[in-house]
Amino acid sequence: MLDGLRQFIADIVAPHAQDRAFGDSDYRFAATALLVHVVSLDGQPSAAEKGKLHNLIESHFKLDRGTADRLIADATQVEGEAVDLYHFTSVIMRSLDEEGRKRIVQMMWELVYADGQVTEFEDNVVWRASDLLGISQRDRIDLKHAVADRTGGQVKDGALGG
Repeated sequence: MLDGLRQFIADIVAPHAQDRAFGDSDYRFAATALLVHVVSLDGQPSAAEKGKLHNLIESHFKLDRGTADRLIADATQVEGEAVDLYHFTSVIMRSLDEEGRKRIVQMMWELVYADGQVTEFEDNVVWRASDLLGISQRDRIDLKHAVADRTGGQVKDGALGG
């Protein structure tokens, strides 16, 4: 009976959720929602940011273009309704080991640097998500510097979190 009530409430809150290609407990869905959040922080995502998001999703999750498009669309809708990052990071924590979680943080940095500039909001969100993912400050900063070096971005050491 309780399961039936939960499903009824879930159907009211998100009636189309069962039509999604990826479920709420799929780390790829949670990671994509985090990435969508990052790419949306500084307003409307640029073409470079959108392209980078698609490339990251396709390559890291080994998805074809259509499946990646659907995953991003579904994650965008859910991310827009989310109150905080915990729901997404908790799924990732349950699903991935530390190296896998570091790859998610690296993907976040790659998106942050996609438009060539890092805002304090972006830096702060990656810091908070990294913390929720159990990634140390040192590893988070090392990942930031590695991505910045690879993409030619500038790292402001005075910015939040290094």
